[in-house]
Amino acid sequence: MQDMVAMLISAKRSARILERLSNEERNAALESMADEIESQCEIICEANAKDMSAAEHLPLAMRKRLELNSIKVHSMADSMRDIAKLHCSVGQVIKSWKNKAGLEITQVSVPLGVIGVIYESRPNVTSDVSALCFKSGNVCVLKGGKEAFHSNMAILKALHSALEQHSLPKECVSMIEDTSREGILEFVKMDKYVDLLIPRGGEGLIEFVKHNATIPIIKHDKGVCHTYIHKNADLDMALRIALNAKISYPAACNACECILLDEVLVEGFLPKLLATLRESSVRVMFENEVWLKNWGIANDGLADFSKEWGDKILNLKVVNGIDEALEHIAHFGSAHSESIITQDEVIAQTFMREVDAACVYVNASTRFSDGGEFGFGAEVGISTSKLHARGPMGIESLLSYKYCITGNGQVR
Repeated sequence: MQDMVAMLISAKRSARILERLSNEERNAALESMADEIESQCEIICEANAKDMSAAEHLPLAMRKRLELNSIKVHSMADSMRDIAKLHCSVGQVIKSWKNKAGLEITQVSVPLGVIGVIYESRPNVTSDVSALCFKSGNVCVLKGGKEAFHSNMAILKALHSALEQHSLPKECVSMIEDTSREGILEFVKMDKYVDLLIPRGGEGLIEFVKHNATIPIIKHDKGVCHTYIHKNADLDMALRIALNAKISYPAACNACECILLDEVLVEGFLPKLLATLRESSVRVMFENEVWLKNWGIANDGLADFSKEWGDKILNLKVVNGIDEALEHIAHFGSAHSESIITQDEVIAQTFMREVDAACVYVNASTRFSDGGEFGFGAEVGISTSKLHARGPMGIESLLSYKYCITGNGQVR
């Protein structure tokens, strides 16, 4: 306990130092972090090889998220440089006014302070989150999973080397090395030192943090994302989008897990859809035994509409129109990303208006739910919460504000 407390006290102290830096000073440090990531690429890949050799028992989706190579490491560095180039509104006036007593009231953007992030598998989260927090003037305290321990520590060492070059405390980016569940339990109760907690990972991790944390949290929950092919869709477009949403990166939380298909499209379009999916080795999971018997092949099965497959597996549900599609999404969706394919503008606007999710698409793949694709450089994660931040969380999501009030002797 005391070791963690001492580290968090140092992190809290470092937050005051980091907030005082100019945007130019933060950018220079970020550029150095990117340089160090690249210069230590071989070391980072060697550390990742240790993690991968111990990860043979893990599901394929988790191993894909864990794996690094030189291309991915250089991409991590490029992402940090992109973040350095972004506009950052720390210390900027949001609005100002004079009240009836003559007080000048100014609302000014400020960092949140100390941000804790608990995550699994993806070691690139270490650099992405560190960069976004640093750019926005926040200290981050990271808690990676044991499966990525060596990778995370190698990346952290590179970041600390850059901080040292700029005479900044290494606690600007900290890592809790205890990867046990007990370590998580201890960390999530440190509300005295940590201002915000962001858990991103599997359903079990999210539920554990949600039920045990005393720190305010923003959930980054599972992605049970749907693609609804409406009867008035451009069907060639629908094929391209459905395939991309599933196979471009099946392990991603923004990958499609269920296709909803209007009933009138079954006879003419469903065979082509199934053929397209199977050409890419996608297993199709049908809603009941009748559909499976009529349309399935040997490798197919029965749907689990609440499941995030994270693999080349896709649920298929036939609906009788927009209302049933909306009802299905409301019941099974995880408030992450939902898409409709249609040329009917009224239906499209109905879908956009009524679907309760962080990202709602018309005629586009759910795979665009990503901080980089949104122009944020990277993301801390994709929030499925509604309070404070929603969807891909970039720099602006890591800021709060305070009121600065100037008077001339007023009393109330």
